[in-house]
Amino acid sequence: MAAFLLGAVLLIVQPQIVPSRPAINSKAETSQSVQRELLKKTSQKNDFKENIHSNGSCQQLPQTVIIGVRKGGTRALLEMLSLHPDIAAAESEVHFFDWEDHYRNGLQWYINQMPFSYPHQITVEKTPAYFTSPKVPERVYNMNQSMRLLLILRDPSERVLSDYTQVFYNHMQKHKPYPSIEQFLIKDGELNVDYKAINRSLYYIHMQNWLKYFPLDHIHIVDGDKLIKDPFPEIEKVERFLKLSPQINASNFYFNKTKGFYCLRDSGRERCLHESKGRAHPQVDRWLLEKLHEYFHEPNKKFFELVGRTFDWH
Repeated sequence: MAAFLLGAVLLIVQPQIVPSRPAINSKAETSQSVQRELLKKTSQKNDFKENIHSNGSCQQLPQTVIIGVRKGGTRALLEMLSLHPDIAAAESEVHFFDWEDHYRNGLQWYINQMPFSYPHQITVEKTPAYFTSPKVPERVYNMNQSMRLLLILRDPSERVLSDYTQVFYNHMQKHKPYPSIEQFLIKDGELNVDYKAINRSLYYIHMQNWLKYFPLDHIHIVDGDKLIKDPFPEIEKVERFLKLSPQINASNFYFNKTKGFYCLRDSGRERCLHESKGRAHPQVDRWLLEKLHEYFHEPNKKFFELVGRTFDWH
């Protein structure tokens, strides 16, 4: 079951292709105007430039950011959302707002990391670390107060195990030893609440920081556990939140029995998870899992009250 849950977290990253069809409308002019004003305010020399393709597409600031959470299913969400023709997605995690060396480069650098898109399209980037980085909410707000944010969450305990699993395999690939998960989760016979993976699953703490700058109706929470089991209804909700026309349908998803999770079908082309994904979680004693569930009970309750909805977590 753990392998099944982890399997759907990330999908194959597809190369970003420059769009081939032009489109011009009033939204286009508004988007470009907003971008110019933002650049003027944040560029010290106002020496920014617009990167315009010969077919009329250009690189522009994202109107939507997937802010997290790490190991919550951000890649799966981005790839599913990319099925929509009015979405242009950045290929890689940009880490503009959370990495100081990137942030110092300014918005022109940020734009240069974006895909070419037509003005009627919504440009999206995703960096899962944004959700848990204290400085990021204010920085995003200073760039665009009307930004629409996507946050995908899954059961906090499962997320902790996935977090460990990713780091463990990264070390294995480099032939470096890595401690067992028990060595991280247990300290002096008790749950080690200082373990970073546990802190990342304290959703209510990080959500409070975002709500200081953005109203709740600007943050759409995707249920990562439901996205794994039945992706179409969750993507429909995302379409409505972003005010997109309903273009993605149930036929875009098919269950791959061999892999044990949903894959995508786009104009006859099928794509699934990268083979490096879907790794099994480590075996953890039941008493330790119960410790995790018990620890997250109250934080989860606070999160439910904060956002006004519940999730099927332990």
